[in-house]
Amino acid sequence: MSVEHSPPLARTGIPGLDDVLGGGLHATRSFLIEGSPGAGKTTVALQFLLEGAENGERGLYITLSETEAELREGAASHGWHIGEQIDVFELIPPESLIDPDQQQSLLYSSDLELGETMKHMFDAVERANPKRIVVDSLSEIRLLAQSSLRYRRQILQLRHYFAGKGATVLLLDDLTSEASDRMVHTIVHGVIGLEQVTPDYGAQQRRLRIIKQRGQAFRGGYHDFVIRTGGVAVFPRLVAAEHHIAFSRDPLGSGIEGLDALLGGGVERGSSTLIMGPSGAGKSLFALQFIKQALERGERAAMFVFDEELNLLLDRAEVLGFPLREYRDEGRLHIEQVDVAELSPGEFAHRVRMKASEPRVRTVVIDSMNGYMIAMPEVTALLLHIHELLQSLNRQGTNTFVTLAQHGLVGEMHSPVDLSFLADTIVVLRYFEAQGQVRRAVSIIKKRSGAHETTIREFLIGARGLTLGAPLQAFDGVLLGTPRYRGEDQPLLAPEPSGDA
Repeated sequence: MSVEHSPPLARTGIPGLDDVLGGGLHATRSFLIEGSPGAGKTTVALQFLLEGAENGERGLYITLSETEAELREGAASHGWHIGEQIDVFELIPPESLIDPDQQQSLLYSSDLELGETMKHMFDAVERANPKRIVVDSLSEIRLLAQSSLRYRRQILQLRHYFAGKGATVLLLDDLTSEASDRMVHTIVHGVIGLEQVTPDYGAQQRRLRIIKQRGQAFRGGYHDFVIRTGGVAVFPRLVAAEHHIAFSRDPLGSGIEGLDALLGGGVERGSSTLIMGPSGAGKSLFALQFIKQALERGERAAMFVFDEELNLLLDRAEVLGFPLREYRDEGRLHIEQVDVAELSPGEFAHRVRMKASEPRVRTVVIDSMNGYMIAMPEVTALLLHIHELLQSLNRQGTNTFVTLAQHGLVGEMHSPVDLSFLADTIVVLRYFEAQGQVRRAVSIIKKRSGAHETTIREFLIGARGLTLGAPLQAFDGVLLGTPRYRGEDQPLLAPEPSGDA
């Protein structure tokens, strides 16, 4: 009995999309790309043809919706040249200027019956003999067909004809019909849906999903993508289970004796740590301490800053004994300002994962999660995003430190989102009152691996960075969020000039 083999895969040439598709599109099959005007269908189609041209495959772009000049201008805006390997067959509307000297391939679709239009398209295919074909768009054919039955028959005819030519075909649909017509979904081999979302503030965001693909596994769900000069880039949805390497879960110290004592020796390699507390309590400084210690171990680190202006952070850290500019210039630290109004969550997760996969990058800091929340306000989706991101980093042996600002400076604290179940270790910072002064305290309220101190320690922020004192016992109101120290003066740290946290 003969075994039927799957056709080879035609790569799209779009970064990330072939990964989502499971390697590419089945060659010699027809696929539908649908999306509203401006979603990116033409750009995707051009990259598909250019990829084929790079591999010696002739391409044909059949356009019923825009002129050849407009198509070439759009390609030029990305730095692309539609060369001899790609033919453009143009069907333009009758309101265009009539030039009797124009080439014979120039036809007027509204003056033709549907059958004539299809014939001229087939003639163009016969002349070019392409391996990759784009038809832009089906909405024009739908208008000419005038009935759903006739439209379906013509799409079937197109599919069978192209299959006989051994071509891989992209059919573009701009979804401008009044009725939700899904009959083409049942005919084609696969369907890719493109969407464009405009938030209340900030740049528009785009995402895609594979609605259907026969005979080939693909990555389901929505995947963010962008269109920039140079074309489309897709950021596949992060799946933590796909990222795992073998490593030793050794405890890693912070370089501060008191903090390591609180942590029971340090944090475990390949774990996530949540540093939470009110604004100004010192969350960023604790994260920087772990970065400094990682660099001293000969590793590299990456820091993604959402909330604070980058130069201000660099200046402030320098005063506190953290020469971030020097680390950055030496190539040991990647530090990046994240603009949540311009960056989609999918692209951010992709950047973090790519940076963490570089050699010797073993520490990642996200400062802070409050900024991440602005980019993805839906709490359920946010938690799923963070879970997959932290888990994927953990499974690569990367230590992740995430800061979270709680609402309020004093009194009962509220977190904007509950991340406690996602983190392996939780470091809580608090203000407290003693001897008529406002001071800072730190405690560990959760650590999954091993024992840790349950005490509260005072800390100071000064020219030497962080200084932790001995455990403090005589506290009232810790659980109420308003800790007040009522013990002796001796355990308290002597004041010293402090910097902003």
